[in-house]
Amino acid sequence: MRTYYDIQLGDRTVTKRELAGEDLVKVGRNHIARTLLELGAATVDPLSPANPLIFSAGPFAGSSFSNANRTSVGCKSPLTGGIKEANGGGTFGYGMGQLRIAGFTLHGASPDWVVLHFKKDGSLDFDDARPYLGKGNFEANRMLLARYGKKVATALCGPVGEYQGLIAGIAFTDKDLRPSRLAARGGVGAVLGSKKVKAIVLDLDKIPPFADPKKTNASIKDYSKMLLADGIVTNFYQPLGTMGMADVQNQMGGLPVRNFSAGQLADVKAGETFKMGGQFIAPLNTGRGGEQTHACMPGCVIQCSNVYVDASGKEIVSPVEYETLGLLGSNCGLTDPDDLAGLNEIANDMGVDTIETGATLAVLMEAGLGRFGDAKFMAACLREMMQGTPQGRICAQGTARVGHHYKVRRVPVIKKQAISAYDPRVVEATGISMMATAQGADHTAGNLPRLKTREMDLNALLEQSLIAQINCAATDSLGLCIFGRSVTEPNTEWLANALNGALGTNLTKEFFPALGRETLKLEHEFNRRAGFTEKDDELPEFFYSEPLAPTNHVARFHGQDVHWMYERLPA
Repeated sequence: MRTYYDIQLGDRTVTKRELAGEDLVKVGRNHIARTLLELGAATVDPLSPANPLIFSAGPFAGSSFSNANRTSVGCKSPLTGGIKEANGGGTFGYGMGQLRIAGFTLHGASPDWVVLHFKKDGSLDFDDARPYLGKGNFEANRMLLARYGKKVATALCGPVGEYQGLIAGIAFTDKDLRPSRLAARGGVGAVLGSKKVKAIVLDLDKIPPFADPKKTNASIKDYSKMLLADGIVTNFYQPLGTMGMADVQNQMGGLPVRNFSAGQLADVKAGETFKMGGQFIAPLNTGRGGEQTHACMPGCVIQCSNVYVDASGKEIVSPVEYETLGLLGSNCGLTDPDDLAGLNEIANDMGVDTIETGATLAVLMEAGLGRFGDAKFMAACLREMMQGTPQGRICAQGTARVGHHYKVRRVPVIKKQAISAYDPRVVEATGISMMATAQGADHTAGNLPRLKTREMDLNALLEQSLIAQINCAATDSLGLCIFGRSVTEPNTEWLANALNGALGTNLTKEFFPALGRETLKLEHEFNRRAGFTEKDDELPEFFYSEPLAPTNHVARFHGQDVHWMYERLPA
């Protein structure tokens, strides 16, 4: 049994309802899509008080069940105009679980800037947020910890979110109390800012009760054992982290380089050194005294995060992730991981999506406002955005709008959201997922980064993408991190039994794909009501007309080819 809060920010009234059983299974993306449809959010102005902002945690939240403490945040996206679910790691979902909170919806807008404080006794305080306004996330979080103590989890609206910049995410504290784990994409931070909520503070308490504690504890232990016996976890995520994908994509030729004008930053086979991937960074970082194997959330044994340090051993940023290396790094022409790490830390302090930010900066470079590889230019742009100068506010509206403002031809977006760090000319199945998903150009909707696709026809690719999308939607609807998919997807019967022990349900293994299919249908229906058509699934023209070195591939598929994908879903 967990509590769901409906919070009316305008008059500060709170309504609570109790959820149990399968209502605690259909959370995350599924709950967000169902709720937004029920509330008629598809046709509202995304930055108006009428846009609900939803926070949701999974059924194992609050425990040490590995990678099960993700927090989903959802609303109508002010960036895309469609549905958005962004999720992040850290301790916020853990804190929700410990307070037995299934989730909460923020309705309306507060008349004054506010900090929401969820307390151990089940009450909710509305505290004055004025002392924290205009502060970077790190300073604001230090002030919050001084005010509320260190046994808390926090969610922050950064300075860019305060003025409703569309690149803004919502920053969650990690287990070391850094506000550096973001629900980043789609402008969810701008929606939090539109509601005048500067921060949300959760008191940490204790592991919540489960229907069968012995079975749940056994499931927690068994899952950790399965993960630690999995080769992808032990040979890739733990030693390299997500940054290892940069090496893979550089080798494949699918890495975004200089505004998606090339697919490879360094020719390793010819003896060039590729410095923007895990194979170079991991030994460099550990040799300096950094942590290359680090958990962002309590209990996670995958530990794909890291703490990156400079040559003197001083922390620069945590973490450096692949998507940041790709979009804020190679896509902007950077070749030195130290430059990237410094910019990453500024972005974390701002509370912005590094994918959207990196793509935006590269478009500025394409427009001739700066040179590719100029880290000083990039830092200056970030400071303008953080300060909210007129130029900074233009840039903070994201890649599509900046490209339109400066009349740039090559703007890598789908549904006005920047394409993730997988060039769709080479990483075709992921490209199809990014085209088809209602979420915008989001690789996490269905990523198949290693799939060899050139011998595959469209139907085979659609099938592979759809399977991945179903599985990712189900994973996101359980509060699980997708990096556990190599274990959970082959073991859905075990997962059903683990949920049954925790919740007292009677699920079978068929629940998992059914949950994913239902989620995709709900999201597609939301976007249909919001006015999306097959034209919104199209890649920008240059992906079709410009061969990508070194593979010389062009995109093969169009929006009309993928738009009807969800009609393939069985009932």
